[in-house]
Amino acid sequence: MTKSIVFTLCTFILCSISVYAQIPVNQIDNNGERHGLWSKDYHQTDQKRYEGVFKHGKEIDSFKFYTLSAGKSVLSAVKVFNEKDSIANVTFLASNKKVISKGQMNGKRFVGEWVFYHKNSSAKMIVENYNDEGLLSGERFVYYLNGGLAESAHYKNGKLDGEAKWFSEQNNLLRHTYYKDDKLDGKTSYYDADGNLTSEGSYIKNQKKGIWKYYTDGKVTKEIDHTTQTVISEKE
Repeated sequence: MTKSIVFTLCTFILCSISVYAQIPVNQIDNNGERHGLWSKDYHQTDQKRYEGVFKHGKEIDSFKFYTLSAGKSVLSAVKVFNEKDSIANVTFLASNKKVISKGQMNGKRFVGEWVFYHKNSSAKMIVENYNDEGLLSGERFVYYLNGGLAESAHYKNGKLDGEAKWFSEQNNLLRHTYYKDDKLDGKTSYYDADGNLTSEGSYIKNQKKGIWKYYTDGKVTKEIDHTTQTVISEKE
């Protein structure tokens, strides 16, 4: 009985492999659309460029994309499609199989949240958000390898718009400012590496305007009206 079962299983597996090996590749349906398993190699090579399944012209399930490295195909991206829309869950990979970034794409556009990782590490480097048009929108964060926050900024339709901050690896605030339509606009404060205030004032369309104060050891040492470029006060 045991030998019979083993023989039956082996026969089934061999038949399955044989059937799978005979699955047609790169087929076109009656409407001229790609259908079924597709696989393409790089021009005049036997190195794979991509492979995946189409359903009457629509990508479904997992697609694997490869890049050439030293003449060999190396997996560089995996896109997982569904049948409902054109959104795909995407993971980009380095040649050593480490994840570079992941998020969603609609065609060639990034959409929703994307996470980028430090080289050869699982530590997050950048977290950013894209709108349906593929433009940066909302908050964007940059992190040091140790996990500390390096930058935070707000975006609107691909442009800096709103509050933005920069920090040192020691978590000291280095700069605090505001943007409007991708230009410095509003109150801005600068700090040294130890977190001590060094200057403060306002920008209007990337230009310093109004009275700016400059500090040394916590004390005001100079005041300049940058609208008229006039030194109001200065201390040795």
